[in-house]
Amino acid sequence: MTGPQTNGAGPADAGILEALKPHIQEDLLPCRAALALAAELGVSPARIGKVCNAHGIRIVDCQLGCFGRARKLRD
Repeated sequence: MTGPQTNGAGPADAGILEALKPHIQEDLLPCRAALALAAELGVSPARIGKVCNAHGIRIVDCQLGCFGRARKLRD
């Protein structure tokens, strides 16, 4: 993962980032995993997206077709 960028993620988001790490491959996070973690952690998908943006993590394989399918990731 790349180093943190300064676009709004705060210290409380460190726990979210730790929960995301096992699902990230080469700075890419499948949408399905992002949505599942949001539900599991009791946070909004937008909050997951904010943490991802702050750390240079791209969401891929969007279930709605919003994000590209750069390549298939193994879960």
